[in-house]
Amino acid sequence: MHERPRKTGQEENEAIEELVQMLRGKFTIEKARRLQRKLATQVIKEDMLPKTLRYVAGVDVSYAGEWAFGAVAVLEYGSLAVAETRTAKVKTSFPYVPTFLSFREIRPSLAAIRKLKMQPDVFMVDAQGIAHPYRLGFASHLGLLLGKPSVGVAKSLLCGQVQHAKKKSWSPVIDKGEIVGAALRREEARRLIYVSIGHKVSLGRAIEIAEHCIRSSRLLEPIRIAHLLATEEMKKHKQEITCES
Repeated sequence: MHERPRKTGQEENEAIEELVQMLRGKFTIEKARRLQRKLATQVIKEDMLPKTLRYVAGVDVSYAGEWAFGAVAVLEYGSLAVAETRTAKVKTSFPYVPTFLSFREIRPSLAAIRKLKMQPDVFMVDAQGIAHPYRLGFASHLGLLLGKPSVGVAKSLLCGQVQHAKKKSWSPVIDKGEIVGAALRREEARRLIYVSIGHKVSLGRAIEIAEHCIRSSRLLEPIRIAHLLATEEMKKHKQEITCES
């Protein structure tokens, strides 16, 4: 089977510019679907991150009314100690539409990430990567926009089925004959988590990173901390509104 040729830098820039224009309000479902298909061909499924990781970042978003609260937490990879955190509050420009989550969450996520002083080696996102009906979940979308390695970690399947493997710590998720992700089961947890390639990482390395970041919560540690930050900012916003009323 021949691999599809990679897009040129100019084509990548054109697709990203199209996304930027959509985020500024020029959005339609038809344009978004076309852009998803275009960007999906640009996802790199090979390892393009350091052999020894220094920093891993978790990304999450919370919502309250018309506001979105993006959060990013950078952790030292070895110890998973928090090294830097940033949050951002932006107006929500797009409603939740199934399979279009990235168009809703990219703006608040980027707003927080752009405040970082540190440069993470890889971003972990509470969303799908290529385990998506159009092979472009939020983790892949964000990785492409940043030009950085990214990993999708979701709590439910969006497409495909788990092919249970008894002798591995994970089982492949297969959709239309293609392995699009892996289902990981922790000994302490009854429910699975679903890991998939975001961008510039192989599935094997994505699984390795995810397993390293598992602690006491079902959420991986970088994502858990980002989730707490985003939720805290959302609660502060609600309290401010209550005090003003």
